Amino acid sequence: MKHLLILAALPLAALHAADAPLTFNDPKPQRYELTARASAIDPRAQPHPEIDFNFEKGGKPADVENATVDTRVVPQGKLVIWLMGYSAPLFERVNSYGLHAIRVHYANGWFGKFGNAALADDDKFLGKIRLEAATGEDFSDAVSIPKPDGMMERVLQFVKSLTTTNPQGRWDYFLTPDGSALRWDRVIISGSSHGSTTSARFAKHQKVDRVVMFCGPRDQLETWQALPSATPANRFFGFSHVLDSGWTGDHYCRSWELLGLHQFGPIVDVDNAASPYGNTRRLITTADVKDDAKRAHSSVTPGGAAVKDAVGKFIHEDVWRYLFTHPVEEVGKPVPHDESCQMDLRSQAKGPPKKR
Repeated sequence: MKHLLILAALPLAALHAADAPLTFNDPKPQRYELTARASAIDPRAQPHPEIDFNFEKGGKPADVENATVDTRVVPQGKLVIWLMGYSAPLFERVNSYGLHAIRVHYANGWFGKFGNAALADDDKFLGKIRLEAATGEDFSDAVSIPKPDGMMERVLQFVKSLTTTNPQGRWDYFLTPDGSALRWDRVIISGSSHGSTTSARFAKHQKVDRVVMFCGPRDQLETWQALPSATPANRFFGFSHVLDSGWTGDHYCRSWELLGLHQFGPIVDVDNAASPYGNTRRLITTADVKDDAKRAHSSVTPGGAAVKDAVGKFIHEDVWRYLFTHPVEEVGKPVPHDESCQMDLRSQAKGPPKKR
């Protein structure tokens, strides 16, 4: 009885820490690439044509979701949620690190309509839309995105379906014991550009294991980046190219400082340093992209725009592994504000912010 009383008194976090580590028991270990349509998984899901969010485009399914896992690799027990289009090279790599990976179709089409909006009396306008798209909760007056079409519920429903369609992948490890919610403490939220920015905004609201931000975050006319954060600042990691317009325009350096990442080390050029890059959270690259700013924007993620060496290998393999696997408790030393980074971009924006 005494032992039961002690167990009952333990905080939930302590009980979670005592969970058995994830293991696979796959009779035919392999890498699984899985797809499903969001509209088939959850009949409550709806299109939102008012924000260009549909289930079909050009006569083809547009709500296909992706999940991958490699049961040949010792699992870390972490789920990467990717908030952009499916990237096979990225998913292959995170699987090789022992991570599960998933991409869901959620109502993020609002960016084409509101992405350039800036309101004079609301410096968190886009952040509210991002949070509503991520959670399916009512944070913004500009959009109406119900829970079944938000990222959180789409992930939950997809993971629940994967426990049946791919039991070898042990997707149940990412659900609470009653299956009613995702274990967000086992989630790495990540994205590039628009997805990077939403990843950061969501992690300010919901504590996650880690945030990996490629070419972002932006929302350079907003201040939500400085809000109190459910996810500790040392769990945010960023990587950008110096020719990316988001970098040259001080969008990323500004967001990184508002997020508090200068507390964990200086900005490090990965092309002139070796992993673990002084344990910093702010990484940049000066790799040759032929002075192409658009390529620079995409070059920081695995894929066709990424830079290769003379023998055809990607030069940032160590960087990608670092971003997703570096121990969060290992941090660099704090540095002061970067005087070359413009923090007040709102007053410098072309034209006055729009009024309600």
